[in-house]
Amino acid sequence: MERNAHTVRNTPDPSYFHLSHQYEEALARALYVVTEGQGAMLLTGACGCGKTLLTRVLVDELDPARFEVALIPYPNLEPQELLGEILRQFGFDIAGLSKPELIERMERFLDANRRRGATTLVIVDEGQIVHNDATLEEIRLLLNFQQDRSFALTLLLVGQPELRARIEGLPQLSQRLTVKYHLRELTREESDAYLRHRLKKAGGDKEIFTKGAEDLIIDNAGGVPRRLNYLSDLSLLSAFGKAAPLVDEEIVEGVLADRRGTAEGPGARGEAKMCEV
Repeated sequence: MERNAHTVRNTPDPSYFHLSHQYEEALARALYVVTEGQGAMLLTGACGCGKTLLTRVLVDELDPARFEVALIPYPNLEPQELLGEILRQFGFDIAGLSKPELIERMERFLDANRRRGATTLVIVDEGQIVHNDATLEEIRLLLNFQQDRSFALTLLLVGQPELRARIEGLPQLSQRLTVKYHLRELTREESDAYLRHRLKKAGGDKEIFTKGAEDLIIDNAGGVPRRLNYLSDLSLLSAFGKAAPLVDEEIVEGVLADRRGTAEGPGARGEAKMCEV
């Protein structure tokens, strides 16, 4: 078997995005919020369900001449640090600036974008790791930047399901989120279509998994795209190492046995954490 090392990438790669019905709907809603100036959207889903990938696809859909985007991948910051990080993403030197100065820089930047017809988008990923309620309040206050009775920026807040539950307890923030969408796990049929799409994108033009092997992968992935990715990739690697012509059930069983041996490692338990690859 010849192995393509990138058959089922585990890092967010928009070129591998599989536009199933729910992802198409989530992307359409996000585009609506961003392009129509609707203020803010909350996107949630279990770890590995493709939230970050969807935000990358969204950004790729936007004209860089008309949209300025700041991506905050690690938002567990103090309120002033968050504001500073957003400005840093937009290219500002924030060293030594006080909070009033940061706010003034933001206001001037938003006004300049409005004057040239550009939209400002802030994407806060991994929102469930924000432990400080004051930081969530700072996120809400971003929507207080308004010009001509419309939002001066658009906010996309992304995180695991516990973020949604927490926000529901903060009505001031919850009411500001115009659109809320939750990415569920894939059905069995969607998992099968997802695997076939990824293999085809990687140049796979023939069946390289037996039906039994594919069923085992789908059964153990639980509808989570990232699990489908790594179980498939590890199975391909194992088959390549054994010079096997196909990935069969025995190979997948070996991968699953190895995974079970490492499932209970550091970080397996605990409160809100970042998704791990």
